[in-house]
Amino acid sequence: MAQSAKPITSPVQDAWYPSLAVLMLAVGLVITASFFIYEATSSRKNRSLAKELATGAVASVFLGFGSLFLLLSSGVYV
Repeated sequence: MAQSAKPITSPVQDAWYPSLAVLMLAVGLVITASFFIYEATSSRKNRSLAKELATGAVASVFLGFGSLFLLLSSGVYV
């Protein structure tokens, strides 16, 4: 009656972790830089809260997953 347990595996191959870490961190840093440039060059009256929140959220997602893959590629399994 007891079913055999299946091992837990990653949906991403282990060999891809370093490449994904570099790619996602690079994209996240570029989006973060564009956010800072937007904040520095636009006046207070021309700023859009929706654009700021969207840019911040996208940068946060890329930097978060990039940090996760960086930890995984260095052997820290979280």
